[in-house]
Amino acid sequence: MTDSNNKIRLDKWLWAARFFKTRALAKDAIEGGKVHYEGQRCKVSKTPELGAKLTIRQGFDEKTVIIKALSGQRRGAAEAQLLYEETPASIKARMDAAEHRRIIRASQLVPDHKPNKKERRDQRRFEQMNQDY
Repeated sequence: MTDSNNKIRLDKWLWAARFFKTRALAKDAIEGGKVHYEGQRCKVSKTPELGAKLTIRQGFDEKTVIIKALSGQRRGAAEAQLLYEETPASIKARMDAAEHRRIIRASQLVPDHKPNKKERRDQRRFEQMNQDY
């Protein structure tokens, strides 16, 4: 980990903190408005500061993290987690959203297998019968 005197680009820090697999993906996320620095959209070349608040949207999840250390090198996941701290409100919101998605998915009728030839024929027959009405 480097001291706060070194200048690091935001895309490089996001990559080093293992939020994105490549710097190109980090750059695309920043340019696409998926990363907000202190509540504002920012540029890829933004220099992150200690204590700054980042909001990062990845897929269905949105994480709010506080920058605790700066690093331009990508290391193991255990070391990368030392670079930031996720806020308790963010953790709770992510867990609630994941639980909500799980409940929704469980309530939908999703077949446990791909239909075989007979089941596909039956389904087509049923759909054709309903089109006639």
